[in-house]
Parts: sequence; C-alpha cells; structure tokens
Amino acid sequence: MRRLFALMMLMTSPAYADGTAGEFDYYVLSLSWSANWCALEGDARNSPQCDEAEDFGWILHGLWPQYERGYPSFCHTPHRAPSRRQTGEMADIMGTSGLAWHQWRKHGVCTGLSSEDYYALSREAYARVTRPPVFRTIDREITVPASVIEEAFLKDNSALSADQITITCKSSYIQEARICMTRDLEFRDCGADVIRDCTMTNAHFSPMR
Repeated sequence: MRRLFALMMLMTSPAYADGTAGEFDYYVLSLSWSANWCALEGDARNSPQCDEAEDFGWILHGLWPQYERGYPSFCHTPHRAPSRRQTGEMADIMGTSGLAWHQWRKHGVCTGLSSEDYYALSREAYARVTRPPVFRTIDREITVPASVIEEAFLKDNSALSADQITITCKSSYIQEARICMTRDLEFRDCGADVIRDCTMTNAHFSPMR
C-alpha cells in the first residue's frame, strides 16, 4: 500500500513531464512590475529583488512555450541544467537567479533549447518590447484601470495590437503584462486561454523603490 501511495504521489508531481520538448505553437513573454510583486510577496520573503538599492521596473517573469490552448511544462530534456553563473547572469532582467532557475525548470525545458540558448532567446524577447518609461515617473502608489497599462504598451510598441497583449491582476494589484510572440519573436495574436484581460478600474500600482 505504501508503494502504491508513493507511486501515485510521484505521478502527480510536477517532476513528471507534461508535453514534448520543442513541440509548441508560440511564446508568451511575461513581464512583471517588480514593485507590485514586492508589495504582494517579495517584501515578506526578504527577496533581494526588493532591496531599496535596486532599480527594477518591468522584469522578465519568463518566456513560456504555449499551445494554441494550454501549455507544456516540466518536459524531459536532454540538456543540462543551467549553472549558477548562468542563472546569476539573468538576475539583471529577472530580479533574482532563483526566478531564472525556476523558469528553466518549468518552461525552458519545453523549448527544446539548451539553457544557454533559452536564456539568450529570453533576453532577446525582452529587448524587443519597449517597457513604457512613463511608469518610472510614478512617485506614489496610485490606482489605475488595467486598460491604461495596456494602452501604454500599445502606444510605445507600434507593431503591437490589442489582441497580442493581456494585462493580469492579482489581489487588487496590476500583476503582469503578457505579450504573445511567434517562435521567431514576432508579435502575434494570443490564444483564447491567454487573452484574459483584467477588468479592474482601480488596480493598485506601486512606484519603483
């Protein structure tokens, strides 16, 4: 009985692959407003990302392989896990090396790429999106319609359309801007399960530290 229970636990563990590496349709580039994450979770964790000396705005949460509906995760991969040096080098745009490690373990393994190539592609995708500088001018906590965040991204990224970006909220805060890209990192329409815009009209938005 104990062996059966252990087997059942293993089969429901994220360590088991859900999808085949390299087989997916497009990417979702997820950008997280660092100050809001710190207010919700990071400060309580004493995350180095939330140190007052840091200057993070929109960080790269991740580059996620996506199906037209659903997504693969924790795929089996022949590639080695990234080194501490590799994950540490991603902290400048991801906030912490821990996030870089988690994104590889859950999503990067499903791209079919090596960790080095996955991080390089993630950095390229991040660079292709203009993060609206207006958010860096906010000097106090405000409430704002989530649609205003989307409009700012659309204004500063002329090739981006409303069907290619979605804004998410969490616990009354603006959480993320998620942008859909082809495998060649061109903007494309999001799938129906991705484009779920936050409809809040008074979402909290914290200033940079």
